[in-house]
Amino acid sequence: MAYIIGLVVVVLFFLALNYLTEFNRSQKLTTSAILFAIILMAIMFNTYNDNKNQHTLDVAIKFKQSKTVKCDGVDVNSSLYELSTGTYTFIGKENTPNYGKMISASICE
Repeated sequence: MAYIIGLVVVVLFFLALNYLTEFNRSQKLTTSAILFAIILMAIMFNTYNDNKNQHTLDVAIKFKQSKTVKCDGVDVNSSLYELSTGTYTFIGKENTPNYGKMISASICE
């Protein structure tokens, strides 16, 4: 839905640029190219963040299914670590060799 609204806003911008400004052809093309580049970068950034968030969620789900997750060469499982769902960080449990150790879920495989 947001992409449709964004598309409508862009179309309205181009219509206003075409009919309500006194720009010549090269100025209109330059303005359009800059706007297109900004929109393309925003879409790429959004896609990158979506993929990163999905990877983190996949790691958290795998951990919650009592499977072992590999994080920078360290085996993380539910017997040694707890998952902080607010930050998606694995925290070493008390009375284990990993007590107090924190590992971000984003760096895990």
